[in-house]
Amino acid sequence: MQDNTQLAAIDLGSNSFRLEIGRFEHEQLQRVEYIKETVRQGSGLDKDRHLSMAAMQRGWDCLARFSERLTGFKKKQVRVVATQTLREARNRDVFLAKGQEILGFPIDVVSGKEEARLIYLGVSHLLPQSPERRLVIDIGGRSTELILGKGYTAQTMESYRVGSVTWSMKYFADGEVSKEAFHQAEVAAKAVLDEALNTYAKRHWDNVYGSSGTVGAISDLLIGLGYSAHEINRKGLTQVKEILQKSGRMDRVRLEGLKDDRRAVLCGGLAVLTALFDLLNIDTLLVAEGALRQGVLYDMVERAYNATDVRSNTVARMVGTFRVDPLQAQRVTRIAQTLFEQIMPRQDTPMFDSLKRQLGWAGQLHEIGSHISHSDYHKHGAYILENIDAIGFSQHELHQLGLLVLGHKGKLKKLGEHLSDGTFFYQLLALRLAVIACHARANTDWSAVRLSLKNNSVTLQVPSYWMQTYPQSIHLLKQEIEAWQKSPWVFKLEI
Repeated sequence: MQDNTQLAAIDLGSNSFRLEIGRFEHEQLQRVEYIKETVRQGSGLDKDRHLSMAAMQRGWDCLARFSERLTGFKKKQVRVVATQTLREARNRDVFLAKGQEILGFPIDVVSGKEEARLIYLGVSHLLPQSPERRLVIDIGGRSTELILGKGYTAQTMESYRVGSVTWSMKYFADGEVSKEAFHQAEVAAKAVLDEALNTYAKRHWDNVYGSSGTVGAISDLLIGLGYSAHEINRKGLTQVKEILQKSGRMDRVRLEGLKDDRRAVLCGGLAVLTALFDLLNIDTLLVAEGALRQGVLYDMVERAYNATDVRSNTVARMVGTFRVDPLQAQRVTRIAQTLFEQIMPRQDTPMFDSLKRQLGWAGQLHEIGSHISHSDYHKHGAYILENIDAIGFSQHELHQLGLLVLGHKGKLKKLGEHLSDGTFFYQLLALRLAVIACHARANTDWSAVRLSLKNNSVTLQVPSYWMQTYPQSIHLLKQEIEAWQKSPWVFKLEI
């Protein structure tokens, strides 16, 4: 990545939407601009987990304003991530479709563990390098992330469905505040978080860092009360809680540092943080500058250098975990990527590199479902990829991988409208042909094979001696021709 390249990250949180623009200089990111808008999408989810039209409209209006600032940015310079509210929303596709149209950039819905990893990445890059063992806490609107790590590497990550918006709505409805409400909110938070007790116990970390909204809001209040600007302790938490309880209602609270956009969700976040202090025996929490959005920016930098792309490491771990035959995976990957290069147009773009890398991951994982059963293993593999927490991957990326794994064998009609997508077709055909090439689970000389594309027609040219040398391969290729006959594409074999 060249110096002076600008990158933009958008965090679609449950309470706020944030836009961070950074400039890459000397392997570091310098902030250019930061915009935050309180959207409160999380409060727009009903009991059936449907996002209200009003909540979606608030989000779309915000994205329209962000879009103006991103004029001139290319797709490789922008990443948009959505968190718990859109993970939960059953009708999220409605919001995502229009949101992507407004922005002009795709929106990645990330898993809770992936959100946690990105949070840690953002926090660690804005801290001095140290051998200390770190616990990072991020209390969001509808989820709380806990991460253990060292240096820039997150080692243990988890996301819990407890947050400032949900807890405020449930235990401090209409802004009412009482000692009993705080007690109930803290007990309920501990019930959700108590499974973290052993994993994140005090013996596993040296220092605790707090990231993002709730921690920042409470820190602002403590500064106004005369506490240190860089830490939160038990005494301070207790004092803030007592002040809020005495007020009886949040609209009566007059505290220096209390922002209007935090007033409605402060009590819920405070109850969750207090519960974590009690459960994990925390005395002092250090306030971190980094957060999810900075993590997204640094992850974009890492993805620009293929060797450091965390997704490749995740795929390698999955190959081992699901006991995939590594030699077969390598054979299929090598041939699939070679064939893809022969038919994919416009190879001088970052998109080509991204698609080729994705195809390679699909080649490595195409037999992942065999760990469950060899019968219909491609369906098992697609199910695994659709439902696994895979570090570095968004849900959309896993879905695309799942489609390739699902389609690498068998009938094509199960892929539906995806077959009309040209880039998906190039990937899928290359993968299917590579699986045929490696059907005997041995190295096959495909150096003399050529794949060519003209309009919607693809031709595979093989040497005539294949009729005698590889009769089974010729048989499978003829079956492949039949498989594509009812698709929008034409596949031909020339011998």
